[in-house]
Amino acid sequence: MNTHQVDLLVIGGGAAGMTAALTAKRAGLNVCLCEKAPYVGGITATSGGTTWVPGTHLSDAAGVPDRVEDADIFLQHVCHGRPGDDMRAAFLQSGPQMIAELDAHTDVKFVAAAAHPDYIGNLPGEAYGGRALAPLPFEGSVLGKEFDRVRPPRREFMGLGGMMVNRNELDALLNPFRSSANLKTTLKVVLPYFKSRLRFKRGTRLVMGNALVGRLYYSLLKHQVPVWFESPMRSLIVENGKVTGALVEHQGQTVAIHAKKGVVLATGGVGHHEALRRQYFPAGTPDSYAPESHNADGICAARDIGAALDNTQYPALWFPTSYQTLSDGYRAMWPHIILDRAKPGLLAVLSDGKRFVNESNSYHDFSSAQIAHSENGKLPTAYLIVDDAFVRRYGLGFIMPGGKKLAHFVEKGYLTRADTLAGLAERCGIDAAALQNTVERYNQLAAQGEDTDFHRGSSAMNRFNGDASVQPNPCLRPLSPTGPYYALAVRPADLASSLGLACNTFGQVLNTEGQPIEGLFACGNDLASIFKGTYPGPGTTIGPGMVFGWRIAKFAAGQLKPV
Repeated sequence: MNTHQVDLLVIGGGAAGMTAALTAKRAGLNVCLCEKAPYVGGITATSGGTTWVPGTHLSDAAGVPDRVEDADIFLQHVCHGRPGDDMRAAFLQSGPQMIAELDAHTDVKFVAAAAHPDYIGNLPGEAYGGRALAPLPFEGSVLGKEFDRVRPPRREFMGLGGMMVNRNELDALLNPFRSSANLKTTLKVVLPYFKSRLRFKRGTRLVMGNALVGRLYYSLLKHQVPVWFESPMRSLIVENGKVTGALVEHQGQTVAIHAKKGVVLATGGVGHHEALRRQYFPAGTPDSYAPESHNADGICAARDIGAALDNTQYPALWFPTSYQTLSDGYRAMWPHIILDRAKPGLLAVLSDGKRFVNESNSYHDFSSAQIAHSENGKLPTAYLIVDDAFVRRYGLGFIMPGGKKLAHFVEKGYLTRADTLAGLAERCGIDAAALQNTVERYNQLAAQGEDTDFHRGSSAMNRFNGDASVQPNPCLRPLSPTGPYYALAVRPADLASSLGLACNTFGQVLNTEGQPIEGLFACGNDLASIFKGTYPGPGTTIGPGMVFGWRIAKFAAGQLKPV
């Protein structure tokens, strides 16, 4: 058997794993990163890339200074009664240091959003801006032939066959001739795209999660960190109770990689692992946004040597999702995150015809409320109910603002249309009388501008994602008294697992007796969520993933020690 010797072995090339490898190399360790897929990026590559890290110097630079102490107060209220105070304290302590180090010494660059509120509102210590960090766009062509190693976004989120677009550019591209500013933005995005397609399979202007992945990978290459692609881990090597390496398949051979300082598991969490999903996830939630290669490799390998799971009560982080099957059989998923649910003139009901949630709350809270209405192990379908004016102004899921191809989406069954609410209810299997009463009640609340039933529009995050031109409540508008009306079915899919390995504040994996397994670490979604089933703000998976990757590397290098 071939052997290889390193100081630290990282299994998994998402944001957390790459941060661990990059930090370890900068700390003087000999590192190897093994990635199962032919790409780096993991879930991060297909995400918005926002990274929630309170108290950084970037918040000061953006004019929205944030304090770790305020974030601590906020998290105490968000996670009240849930374990993990020590993990959250470690995250808050190291987050600003991690961001400062990456900003000063690597190509990983963020900017703090001046306006991107925390997801759980009306709590002490919440922030309107400063904590959500967005990766700066990245020109992927500097990677040369290595550009193909960056996992592409999902097909449904690229235009013209391979072009990435920032959220704030979408309106301009949909309406390029509405104004000179729109045309300028459109040309700024589209012309470089066509130029890049002369050399590359897709556009090289990377934004959101793809930009973060590109920046991390570029930094790894510049620091000469070896990355082994299509090299899955088969098992951990254990000697006298200590993890000393792993068996990895690489270029058709099994290689024993011995790691003096240990092995870091960052393989993406539960993902599509059927047995773990069947055991811990709610019935009726089979869909995951994770890449197909994510199959709990790290979690299973750790459990095989006695590691403990954590967060079994809160297995995943959710968003409401609608689906359409494309002509080639590809099943496209649309995550209803910010573009439609919070806008005025939409309400959500279950088959009983009744509202069940503040529709403008975070995607995780929306889907959690839907899951909570499961009965006898059956997950109810939720329906987003809108009128014609809503679809044409804001779009809905795959339907872009302006209502283009609206008839096509109805014909294909993605969207249900009817001239009356009763007709809509009949076609969807919704209680017609209850739906009529619900819409009448919703319209009354919208007219008065206050949702006394579910408090929609009562938080900064609600209002931020609403429509400021609608007053007095940017999240409420009565539905039209005349049709047509539309319904879109949505179901929860997990964007990441909350269930993961139990670890201490240095990322050391714990055994079933709560003791560290020497030489074994976990970060990213292989580490159980430090927020214990809550979702405090935008980027609360990527932020802790990167911070604990950084802490593990510092600990392994002897630069971070118990107090």
